[in-house]
Amino acid sequence: MSLTAQHVFRPGDAGYDEELAGYQTGFAVRPELIVGATGAEEVRAAVAYAAGRGLPVGVHATGHGLPRATEGGLLITTRRMDRLRIDADARVARLAAGVRWARVVEAAAAHGLAPLNGSAPSVGAVGYTLGGGLGILAREYGWAADHVRSLELVTADGTLREVTASSDPELFAGLLGGGHGLGVVTALETGLVPVARLYGGAIAFDGALTDPAAVLRAYARWTGTLPETLTSSLAAVAYPDLPMLPPQLRGRYVISVRVAFTGDAAEGERLVAPLRAIGPALSDSLRELRYTDSHTIHSDPDFPHAYWGDGIMLSALDPDAAAAVLDVTGPKAGRMAIVQLNHLGGALAKERPNTVPYREAAFLVRALYPLDADGVEPVRALHARVEGALAPWALGRAVNFVFGDGRAKEELYDAETRKRLARLKSELDPANLFG
Repeated sequence: MSLTAQHVFRPGDAGYDEELAGYQTGFAVRPELIVGATGAEEVRAAVAYAAGRGLPVGVHATGHGLPRATEGGLLITTRRMDRLRIDADARVARLAAGVRWARVVEAAAAHGLAPLNGSAPSVGAVGYTLGGGLGILAREYGWAADHVRSLELVTADGTLREVTASSDPELFAGLLGGGHGLGVVTALETGLVPVARLYGGAIAFDGALTDPAAVLRAYARWTGTLPETLTSSLAAVAYPDLPMLPPQLRGRYVISVRVAFTGDAAEGERLVAPLRAIGPALSDSLRELRYTDSHTIHSDPDFPHAYWGDGIMLSALDPDAAAAVLDVTGPKAGRMAIVQLNHLGGALAKERPNTVPYREAAFLVRALYPLDADGVEPVRALHARVEGALAPWALGRAVNFVFGDGRAKEELYDAETRKRLARLKSELDPANLFG
């Protein structure tokens, strides 16, 4: 079988490096072949071609993570698959594999609706959802995977299938939470929620003026008082003293609490009053905002860079252990570390017909480390200290927040979910085409 796709690249071809480029720049992969797919049929043909030659297959949308199993294999890039359709009456969006959240947010907002997107508008919507999808409205509405209605899937035998909870409940469940190794999802349909405005933003404290551990402990107490309609996180970053940074961040250790609340602004003001009582704020952007401005709550960087990171799902938050994490990753770490603590619970804990793991988790700790000339080993050593501090409460690792160089993905799922996914893998991809 020959490839008929319009956009095919091999090492040395003009456009190969550009096609391979993505948000993550820290780790190089060099596939033997890249297929820039424009639709599901080109994905199907590429998978069949790879299967016939025993080539491993990976998928790359925006490049926030690293594609699996592509060194010397075939990489399918989906950025050209950007079709999006909104059915406002049914509150459903159909997303092709290359659509980014920014487009979905804007298109849904025209109808007073919102998707269950995350904090970064540049992230690919489909890959995010297959890993569960922890969004800015998560405590009220649950995981993004919980809202999926159907998926279009190319399996290892080159078959294009439409999968729903009725047509194939076990495969449907396996794809949502564990879908990255079961095939190539070329599109999905997902529900939208009736949210047009929020009360939200961030309040930040200077670690030199307000004790970071005190901010953390106050935040932990505060989360115990909140309704499910408020989703929040705490982030701690020791910014280097570099001229390209905003003056208010340069050389500072900043601890921020980010808030998204779907109630009215007056109630939002009442709920965040304990945060404002912690101490003098370095900045305070808490206000009523349109949902299309919700990305400003976190203000995630939108430029490609090199990084390594991991996520740890916690059964409970021990303030002393969390304070120890801030201590080892703060200014004395000698390198930049971005530590984020997500408050979970609420709708995230409710069982749904999918394989999103560790729903019982109370908090998630996400640690991300920019890479420099020293490479990955120093950040691995630093993260080992984070893991050690949190070990007594660790349930496992977070599927969507494992960033890096192919580190073994143990503990992504509980034992029963691992067995369930292994059964699907042996049935759908016995040759391990998708890694």
